Amino acid sequence: MAVSRRRIPVDEGREALAAWRAAGEPGADAAPLPRTTLATAVRYSLEEVTARAPGNSVEVRVPPFGVTQCVEGPRHTRGTPPNVIECDAATWLAMVTGQLGWADAVGAGKVAASGLRADLSRLLPL
Repeated sequence: MAVSRRRIPVDEGREALAAWRAAGEPGADAAPLPRTTLATAVRYSLEEVTARAPGNSVEVRVPPFGVTQCVEGPRHTRGTPPNVIECDAATWLAMVTGQLGWADAVGAGKVAASGLRADLSRLLPL
């Protein structure tokens, strides 16, 4: 199995996640989070999921910022993968940081998850 290659330095990714968290705290007076910081937080967290659960059986999409394949299992090679998870950046980062549980996000319709392996509850929060 191939080792995933990081594009976002770990320190930079952690800083972006911390900035996202701080921007959403009650009483935060900070300016809106720059789009580049949001993108870095999403991409770093997608890389982290892949590092913790390498594989190619589940595709995780957080448009427009990133996509990754993770979780061991049958490899997908053409067309739409059989196991797909998709959500917006705010939902993804809330699950990554533990502010929103997987089951709650899916139950509220904030996450589209299709396929037998499309369940990240054992991996989130990071």
